[in-house]
Amino acid sequence: MVMTIEFREEDDDDDVGVINADATSENVIVGSKVWVEDPQIAWVDGEVTRVNGQEIHVKTTNGKTVVTEISKVYPKDEEAPAGGVDDMTKLAYLHEPGVLSNLAIRYSINEIYTYTGNILIAVNPFQRLPHLYDTHMMEQYKGAGFGELSPHVFAVADAAYRAMINEGKSNSILVSGESGAGKTETTKMLMRYLAYLGGRSGVEGRTVEQQVLESNPVLEAFGNAKTVREKYKLDSPDKFHYLNQTNCYKLGGVDDTEEYLATRRAMDVVGISAEDQDAIFRVVAAILHLGNVNFAKGEEVDSSILKDEKSRFHLNMTAELLKCDAKSLEDALIKRVMVTPEEVITRTLDPNSAAVSRDALAKTIYSRLFDWLVDKINSSIGQDPTSKSIIGVLDIYGFESFKLNSFEQFCINFTNEKLQQHFNQHVFKMEQEEYTKEEINWSYIEFVDNQDVLDLIEKKPGGIIALLDEACMFPKSTHETFAQKLYQTFQKNKRFQKPKLSRTSFTIAHYAGEVTYQADQFLDKNKDYVIAEHQDLLQASKCTFVSALFPPLPEETSKSSKFSSIGSRFKLQLQQLMETLNSTEPHYIRCVKPNNVLKPAIFENVNILGQLRCGGVLEAIRISCAGYPTRRTFVDFLLRFGVLAPEVLDGNIATFLHRCDDKVACQKILDKMGLKGYQIGKSKVFLRAGQMADLDTRRAEVLGNAARKIQRHARTYIARREFISVRNAAIQIQSWCRGVLAFKVHEELRRQAASVKIQKNFRRYITRKSYVLVRISAITLQAGLRAMDARNVFRFKKQTKAAIIIQTRARCHMAASYYKSLQKAALVTQCGWRQRLARRELRKLKMAARETGALKEAKDKLEKRVEELTWRLQFEGQLRKNLEEEKAQEVAKLQEVLQAMQVQVEEAKALAVKEREVAKKAIEDAPPVIKEVPVMVQDTEKVESLTAEVENLKALLEAEKVAAEEARKACSDCEARNAELLTKLEGSDDKIYQLKEFVQRMEEKLANAESESQLLRQQALEMSQKLSSAESEIQDMTEKLSKAQSEIQALRQQALTMTPAPKSAPVRSKTMRTPENGHVQNGEAKTVLSPVPAIAEYSPEDKPQRTLNEKQQVQDNNEMLAYWLSNISALLLLLQQTLKTTGAAGYIPQRRRTMSTSLFGRMSSLRASPQSPGLSFLNGRLSRSDDVRQVEAKYPALLFKQQLTAFLEKIYGMIRDNLKKEISPLLGLCIQAPRTSRASLMKGRTHGSALAQQALIAHWQSIVKSLDNYLNMMKANYVPPFLVQKVYSQIFSFINVQLFNSLLLRRECCSFSNGEYVKAGLAELEQWCIDATEDYGGSAWDELKHIRQAVGFLVIHQKPKKTLNEITKDLCPALSIQQLYRISTMYWDDKYGTHTVSSDVISSMRVQMTEDANNAISNSFLLDDDSSIPFTLDDISSSMQQPGAGDVDPPELLRENSGFSFLVQHSE
Repeated sequence: MVMTIEFREEDDDDDVGVINADATSENVIVGSKVWVEDPQIAWVDGEVTRVNGQEIHVKTTNGKTVVTEISKVYPKDEEAPAGGVDDMTKLAYLHEPGVLSNLAIRYSINEIYTYTGNILIAVNPFQRLPHLYDTHMMEQYKGAGFGELSPHVFAVADAAYRAMINEGKSNSILVSGESGAGKTETTKMLMRYLAYLGGRSGVEGRTVEQQVLESNPVLEAFGNAKTVREKYKLDSPDKFHYLNQTNCYKLGGVDDTEEYLATRRAMDVVGISAEDQDAIFRVVAAILHLGNVNFAKGEEVDSSILKDEKSRFHLNMTAELLKCDAKSLEDALIKRVMVTPEEVITRTLDPNSAAVSRDALAKTIYSRLFDWLVDKINSSIGQDPTSKSIIGVLDIYGFESFKLNSFEQFCINFTNEKLQQHFNQHVFKMEQEEYTKEEINWSYIEFVDNQDVLDLIEKKPGGIIALLDEACMFPKSTHETFAQKLYQTFQKNKRFQKPKLSRTSFTIAHYAGEVTYQADQFLDKNKDYVIAEHQDLLQASKCTFVSALFPPLPEETSKSSKFSSIGSRFKLQLQQLMETLNSTEPHYIRCVKPNNVLKPAIFENVNILGQLRCGGVLEAIRISCAGYPTRRTFVDFLLRFGVLAPEVLDGNIATFLHRCDDKVACQKILDKMGLKGYQIGKSKVFLRAGQMADLDTRRAEVLGNAARKIQRHARTYIARREFISVRNAAIQIQSWCRGVLAFKVHEELRRQAASVKIQKNFRRYITRKSYVLVRISAITLQAGLRAMDARNVFRFKKQTKAAIIIQTRARCHMAASYYKSLQKAALVTQCGWRQRLARRELRKLKMAARETGALKEAKDKLEKRVEELTWRLQFEGQLRKNLEEEKAQEVAKLQEVLQAMQVQVEEAKALAVKEREVAKKAIEDAPPVIKEVPVMVQDTEKVESLTAEVENLKALLEAEKVAAEEARKACSDCEARNAELLTKLEGSDDKIYQLKEFVQRMEEKLANAESESQLLRQQALEMSQKLSSAESEIQDMTEKLSKAQSEIQALRQQALTMTPAPKSAPVRSKTMRTPENGHVQNGEAKTVLSPVPAIAEYSPEDKPQRTLNEKQQVQDNNEMLAYWLSNISALLLLLQQTLKTTGAAGYIPQRRRTMSTSLFGRMSSLRASPQSPGLSFLNGRLSRSDDVRQVEAKYPALLFKQQLTAFLEKIYGMIRDNLKKEISPLLGLCIQAPRTSRASLMKGRTHGSALAQQALIAHWQSIVKSLDNYLNMMKANYVPPFLVQKVYSQIFSFINVQLFNSLLLRRECCSFSNGEYVKAGLAELEQWCIDATEDYGGSAWDELKHIRQAVGFLVIHQKPKKTLNEITKDLCPALSIQQLYRISTMYWDDKYGTHTVSSDVISSMRVQMTEDANNAISNSFLLDDDSSIPFTLDDISSSMQQPGAGDVDPPELLRENSGFSFLVQHSE
């Protein structure tokens, strides 16, 4: 885009303020809110009460009535936010009073920073605000986009740093302002933040950040006269000439002792040694004493001596501090040595010249000392000379205009003119970038340049500096001749003026105003040379520090001219500075001092307006006003001016959510208003100066007409109500009066009625008689006339009917002919078109027929196949149910029989042992003589008893035979049924698998019966001699049981041989599981249904350590992470139960086992020894925690347990962080309600409300969806509910921190409508917590207490009526005073216009915040996110249920082995 720029010079009478292009006679009407000038407070707002041509009457808010011209007033924005705007380019009216009012509003709520585009205006609060500069605040602004958060000095520093890092370009930050505006503190904050971002380690224990920050107090102490409070061998400050010039000896809030100690500490940090510090303070003290040396006239002409003993004392003290000779110092002050070719001449100086020599010496010493400090600090910090990009921070004094202005003010103002030109060019560049970004058409902007002032000062050879250097070269030049030279040279220059009452003063019209300079000391102050006597004196000092400040001059320098122009050198340095600034990307910070008393909460408008003018802020606004000063987004423009064209919005309600419709609506409104010269960009409307006021005037007219209409109806209603009440009262009075009168009239009327009635009857008789006669005559005439008229009408109707029939037939014939022709043509056209379409459709159908024929056949086959499989599955399910019922009955019967046999065998065994012991005891106790007879009797009795027992055992064996026969029959029946099922369900893998399980269970039962038979066999062998018949019976039973076993084995083999091939299996329901794909059923992935999946998958060949390490590589697979989280937690639980450390209480060492150490070996031994502890599996007690035996934990086991714990915490953190990453982008969209169209915001319109509501909660629903997905995933993988609760507690805490911090940092979020939006989203989260139940949600909802209470505070209507106690105790008990103060001051209502809390509550908050600051309570109002692991291994153990063997689904390898059939029983 080609851009044309016009540079113009200002006229002498131009005002330096912003040109008023908004107030015209067309847009200023009665009732308009305007700003008028006020001599005390600069600008005051008021209301126009009268308009008389170009003269208006304004009633101000302070009660005065002002009469002024329309061109001298500015329109006021009545809809400006109560808390102001953070960027003054967003102001509806960009002018002086608008800028001043916005700064005052923000300053009143402690918002000291405000943007003007990319320029930061900082108003000094004169109080500590530590919460604005702590580490939390730096973290918030680190990496944040410029303008995304509230205005802050950190935002400018971060923007410069990011531009340097990303673009590799140097940046500069220019900080300007007058004394007391806070430049030093602002520079400190900039350097602190930049050091925080890129600081590196220093040397000798000092960091670069410390050295940078501590260098400022040193330079401030020696560069600011008001900060020097030295007490080094000195008296009070009012006793020294160099300190008592301003009568200001102490600053409020500044402790001289603390400042001195801070300076000493800063020197230590910077790296200045104790010896150098002592020398520095000696030199400063010497300068102060030197200033008190005064001179008087000597005995000779033009000579001088010391004035008195006091001056002698100060001279000697100066010599002592500088360690030089006092006599030499006195001679150097009052004498000069002139070297001529013939001789060396020594001459004395008069008192005035001696005083000038004294001041020159002091200035030279102090200048050399300051240069030494700068070099020392730069070398201490150690700047990298090879760096390609830098960030320069320029702290410069602002524009100066005093009552007496000398050469110093001339140089400072010259620098500010240079920087103002650079500033204007930068502002114009930003304007150009804004227009280019919005893609608007523009080609001409008037740009005011100050190049003529710079030419007046620095142009060669005719500039002021050049003329000053020329005057300094001539020895006879005086300040009068220099002033006359200026008057002659620049008498026609518009920027140069000569005061009327002065011969040596001159006035320059700077950009900030006119400044009058006194040229009396210009020549002396422009000369920069060191007097030779001073150089020799200080070079010979015994103090090495002082002598080092004045090194010997080179020989060629001493021989050359001693004159060196300060002005030329200053101009050269300024030119180098501007070249450096032009090579960098500038950033501007304008510091403003709100009052001259340096106290908080005082805002002086006139003072601030002058600073804004001197700082170039108003000049920047003037440049903006030259183009398009008013810029509004489409939505804001429609919200403000939609009432001017309501018909435009009503037609676009359905599609108004799109920006293109907003743009079209804005275009229509502007066209309807007839505005010219405006531009519409991609997202904003750009208006010329004055157009915003014109639109506001028309809007005020529309709103005024509406208000008047409402008032008219209201007044009509009130008047009508009063009228009705008065009318009812009058009617009552009238009715009573009329009643009395009516009664009187009634009597008169009654008498008149009687007479009238008599007259009426008589007259009626006479009249009726005449009437009857006339009536008969009239009827006769009417009958004849009506008959004749009826005949004429009948004749006319008959003729008309005939004509209509003829016309109807003719028109019908014509219409039918025309219709037939059209019908024929249409049929021909339709036939041709339909033929064309039919051919096209035929081609498509032919192509589709080839594809769909085969698909249809396949579809029919699949449908039949699905129906057949459905029927077969239903039939198989019914068969399975019947079979399971029968098997349950059979198993119950067999268990009862086995239990009865076990009881009987135990009783027989106990009885036999008891009898054997009794017999043995009786034999031992009997005497030898009678031994045989009792033994025979006893043997006979024993034989009889044993015979009876054998009979009993026979009976039992018979019962056993019957039970075995029944079992054999049951087996035969089962075999028959199985054969029948195999015949019916041939090819079904599921039924065969169930048959295998049944056979295995039968084998288990047979093994149990065999074990019992072996026990009986052993007992029978012990009684072999007495129970031979019992042994034979037992052997028979064993053979029968073996036969039954062989039959079952044959049945099992038969079932195995009948297993169909894999290809013929129509349905495969067998479940297979791998760690990689979970469960696979029928070839598809299924959810794991085992509560402890890790146990069932473990095998002796696995290596858990390597497997877990491989699984940790997949961090983004949440399904896999949840799977391993469940496995590891279960395995950790088992390890926690089975392992214990050495020396645990209650540990009993066990005897070392010699059996096989393999898993199958241990199970075989368990099956072979019924008395082993493994019998607990058969009795179903494996699931009890009492049966788990703890073993001593060795180092590998403990190491494995620690690694499992670390893996558990790592996987938990991965799942939690993945969920945070997924919802983090949505949280940024959820904190602020999306901007809807103007139509959707209008009250009373319900069209599209469902669509708008759905769009509002779309982001919240996305968050809820993410929470549901993760919850379902963890449920599917059986993650313990305790871990799920912890995950969601931390996630909700993260949501609370993000939403609450964003609410506090962004003012647009602290609105009523935004509070309703966030409250609706929180309701979605609350519903999710209810649906998730407390088992998984836990206390997650309580983690949102900060954002819930803050949102609840935003959406209440009666905020001004709430007290601080009600807010802190009832409404927001979880929020701190700093947080409540932040929300209260940032609150604004864009929906109902409600106000924030009362000013008394705000004041109470400030007082309490001040007390908290004094009590060292943290002032940070932001929350921190806790990312630690919120549980321990003991918490998991206490919260999880202990798994038992019955909860485990054994692997297929164990199912197929008959030795592990007891696991199958417990799993069932």
